[in-house]
Amino acid sequence: MVAQYWHGDDPIGKRLQVKGQSMRVVGVAKLAKYATFTEAPKAFFYVPLRQNFSIRATLNIRTSVQPATLAASLAREIHALDGSLAPFDVITMRESINFTALSSQRIVVALLAIFGGLALVLAAVGLYGVMAYAVSQSTRDLGLRMALGARRSNLLWLVISHGLALTAGGVVLGTAGALSLTRLIGNLLYKVSPRDPFAFGSALVVIAIASTTACLLPAWRATLINPVRALRE
Repeated sequence: MVAQYWHGDDPIGKRLQVKGQSMRVVGVAKLAKYATFTEAPKAFFYVPLRQNFSIRATLNIRTSVQPATLAASLAREIHALDGSLAPFDVITMRESINFTALSSQRIVVALLAIFGGLALVLAAVGLYGVMAYAVSQSTRDLGLRMALGARRSNLLWLVISHGLALTAGGVVLGTAGALSLTRLIGNLLYKVSPRDPFAFGSALVVIAIASTTACLLPAWRATLINPVRALRE
């Protein structure tokens, strides 16, 4: 507000008209967030409660006591000042921020988590389908390998490694796309880098576990192939 209306000059002692009243500036506060953490700075000024009464006044109390314990003593102190007043609600600052400033973000994050989980399930089901089809098409090849002395552990690793190779290719392409696109949502993140290594590492671990799990059943079925029957067919 100082930059917008006083162009950087010291406003202390100067006056402004508010609802027909002339008010004098007695101090300058720092920039703050009023609704959400992502909002841009806005022109804002504070008026003493005596000059602009509000029925929903808020007291900020610094204490190490739990809100439930503080509520009773706070009510007694307020009643001692005015018997017609009572505290409406006693909550922590964290609870207030989560309810007001972060409620919309928490809903968005929950939806993103749900859609991300669905995408992971679809990816795992798709990989399982591909691997099951590949095993069914390679029955003669796998049977021949067993007839020539391949162990079950060899077949198990062969099928799993093929699935992990497909996953690795997808991870490389997905990582490249993610690194190029996440910069577009940088302004929506709060104290988190759009290229956060922990987030990418966590995604890699989850995808690796999901792909390995999706490959295990087809790989196990491959080890149960009867080499004689496979060669006859």
